[in-house]
Amino acid sequence: MIGIKSYGAYIPIYRLSESELARAWGGRGGRGERAVANYDEDSITMAVEAAIDCLNGTDRDLADGLYFASTTPPYSEKMSASIVAAASDLRDDLFTLDIGNSLRCGTSAIKAAHDAIKSGSAKNILVTAADCRLAPPASEFEPVFGDGAAAFIIGDSDVAVAIEDSHSISSDFLDVWKRAEDPYIRTWEDRFILQYGYSEKLGIAVSALLKKTGLSAKDFAKVVYYAPNARSHQRMIRQLKIEPEQVQAPMFDSMGNTGAAFAPMMLVAALEEAKPGDRILWANYGDGADAFILQVTDQIEKVRDRRGIKRHLESKMEIPNYEKYIRFRNLMQVEADRRPQYISSLPMMWRDRKQVTPLHGGRCRKCGNIQFPIQRVCAYCQAKDDYEEVRLADKKATVFTFSMDERAVEVDPPRVWTINDLDGGGRIYCTMTDRDTEQIEIGMGVEMTFRKIHEGAGLHNYFWKCRPIRVS
Repeated sequence: MIGIKSYGAYIPIYRLSESELARAWGGRGGRGERAVANYDEDSITMAVEAAIDCLNGTDRDLADGLYFASTTPPYSEKMSASIVAAASDLRDDLFTLDIGNSLRCGTSAIKAAHDAIKSGSAKNILVTAADCRLAPPASEFEPVFGDGAAAFIIGDSDVAVAIEDSHSISSDFLDVWKRAEDPYIRTWEDRFILQYGYSEKLGIAVSALLKKTGLSAKDFAKVVYYAPNARSHQRMIRQLKIEPEQVQAPMFDSMGNTGAAFAPMMLVAALEEAKPGDRILWANYGDGADAFILQVTDQIEKVRDRRGIKRHLESKMEIPNYEKYIRFRNLMQVEADRRPQYISSLPMMWRDRKQVTPLHGGRCRKCGNIQFPIQRVCAYCQAKDDYEEVRLADKKATVFTFSMDERAVEVDPPRVWTINDLDGGGRIYCTMTDRDTEQIEIGMGVEMTFRKIHEGAGLHNYFWKCRPIRVS
């Protein structure tokens, strides 16, 4: 049996409301909101968050591969999956793969992982899907596009959700596209593309799968499927001849359409409520369509302790104004830093890679104290070169002291510097993100999060920041 062994998700803490968009551009504002990545987040950092959520309580050394699916990778020539794997602290001897260029790439990655395991080339593959699409300002997409990520471990044992069957079709139909030189997506007239693209192709894939298996719509406890917007999602209910209570809520008003991660994130939401024995129909669209039949097993009860969708949706902060969103998305030129302090050294980054990306510290074998950065000579007992590396990224911490730099040129000022005491020992100096500066205090609990810290030497430079503990 091959299927999903574990799942995870990530939704940024910030929300942009439709009413604020209406204030910025005029017109009538709705009651919904969408998830917006912080200025120091991208598809890689969100994929890391989802992967860590998915790996909760599992042996990360079991992963034979990691697939990263996204239409918005930070690099066009540099593998993103290798960064996600390193930040997730997976083994070095695993296969990594980037899959992109289509909103269907998330389910394509699931299908590829399933087939790799079926062929015997792997036993466990971590699949991540994340997107951070930029909508044209004042466009119909701006209230719809959201940011987020999902992750699944696909394996052949201890399966929580079996993949019983699938069917895929390919289509060269042009509805939504973006060239390398385009800052925003392009699209054709919506009635035409919905009729001959989304509605037709998704319907064909689902119908073919049901005919192949001899099942009908009434055989499914839940039906989960992609749609570009809420209106199209409602129309598909009638087309597929399913009952409204069977349909997984698409979360357009609370999260938004998260692109390549949207169908995977909706599946995570469905699995959070699924019961053993439930059969799920899952379908995705983009340059064709994928359709899957899933069967929930008793193992689902062992992977409930996830932040997933529900707990991330409950934890949020509202972006106070559209002007702040503009700065987050770098849609306007602002003052350059008068005190530039960031440089990038590739030799240094390579030398310290275990400290920078997976956030390893050193534990002295003689006295047991943890130090970060790793020290050759223990500051406590002076033992030399007698330490072992330990992972610090999953440790909670408390703020020992902090300061706020009001003069730093910051996208989200002020810059907050903290010194944090890690649970179990060790201390780390870093900046704080996802914070309300009026709520910061000494002794507050924080957790580590993988973020972009600066641009330098033509690189996206990543490291770990702290944030207030988001979900207990």
